[in-house]
Amino acid sequence: MLKRTVPLIIASIVGIVLILAKFSPPIQSWETEVVMWFDILAVFAFVLGAGNLNLNNLKKISERKAGWGYAAITLLAFWITLICGIGKLGVPPNEQYLGYAWSGSFEAEGSAFWWIFNYVYVPLASTMFATLAFYISSAAFRAFRANNVEASLLLLTALVVLVSQTSSGPMLSDLIPEESTWAIFKIDTIRGVLVNLFNTLGTRAVMIGIALGVVSTSLKVLMGVDQSYLGGD
Repeated sequence: MLKRTVPLIIASIVGIVLILAKFSPPIQSWETEVVMWFDILAVFAFVLGAGNLNLNNLKKISERKAGWGYAAITLLAFWITLICGIGKLGVPPNEQYLGYAWSGSFEAEGSAFWWIFNYVYVPLASTMFATLAFYISSAAFRAFRANNVEASLLLLTALVVLVSQTSSGPMLSDLIPEESTWAIFKIDTIRGVLVNLFNTLGTRAVMIGIALGVVSTSLKVLMGVDQSYLGGD
């Protein structure tokens, strides 16, 4: 019982302090202190996360479970990156402290960590996002089937926005004189209305919904109703 009660009390106190610090100038410095505590706890969380990563992947490798080869690659990449970052391999010394080998930043150009980030991580991330384009195209194809009025409007809106981004879109709009009453049907004008008006309205509605959800979840945590962050059932 005590193992759950104490974390609940700490979470409630910290949440209330952060809320009061936003509206009370005399205690705004408390927010800085709480954030500092969070950074300290985050360090321990990173260590626990790294240990959990190693244990789970080592267990998968030892038991030869499906995908154990990927687990081995994950561990190898983790330890190589960690050693290169902590050991500052290949890092040139800082210009102000040339006599100290580890005075430079671990992200300095030419270091091993810099090389891994730019020539391993960035290409892999670009490949992943390029692959996602095919999944997005497939999902868009299924969503844009004009089976009902909503889908038809979505398809028409998407076509207008896509065509306006191509070179043929402005060319089609040039056929309509600027001073005519039909100028409102120029594709650039329609796109501006869709993006600046309807898209903005939809985005604001979504953001308001997210804000209400955050407030609701925060109140549940502060009052101890939501205890999912403590783990268990």
